[in-house]
Amino acid sequence: MSEIPASVERELEAHEAFEPTADGYELTTTVFDATVTASEAEGERDGRFTATVVLPTLDAAVADEAVASVVEDGWFETLERRLADVFTVAHTDTHDEPIVERDATDVTVTLGYVAWNAREGVEDAKALVEYVEGTFAQGIVPGYEYRGAAATLLENAQSRGQSASEDGGRGGMPM
Repeated sequence: MSEIPASVERELEAHEAFEPTADGYELTTTVFDATVTASEAEGERDGRFTATVVLPTLDAAVADEAVASVVEDGWFETLERRLADVFTVAHTDTHDEPIVERDATDVTVTLGYVAWNAREGVEDAKALVEYVEGTFAQGIVPGYEYRGAAATLLENAQSRGQSASEDGGRGGMPM
């Protein structure tokens, strides 16, 4: 792991949603593998951040059947388009274009940005990863049985929906 700037490391260590790993810091509020790292940035900025999220492809998320390639390709293209707006949830306006790469079983989303302030950079990392998770959840195609992280997302949404109906709708909207 490269040397994380001290101010960023302090903020990551203090944040309840991040845990240190050999590769950086893992965000624990998502069902996906999400790692955040940072390095020195030019000028008076606190750090150059990279948030990496690994999602299953649609076919890998579906249990016991294959997804037609036309459905998989359409799902991926829609995911890419939706992720183009990911930085709208961040404080930073100094960022790279999102990198969205797919192999047979995984989609890797890499988000690079610069933060003037370490605390805002860490909060941006959390918001960006959660945006990726929400975007994946929005793209879940009905009619399939899901496994792994996708099944967990659906179960969580159903639980929140049941809680909302049990408490008179005060629990918020399910995904």
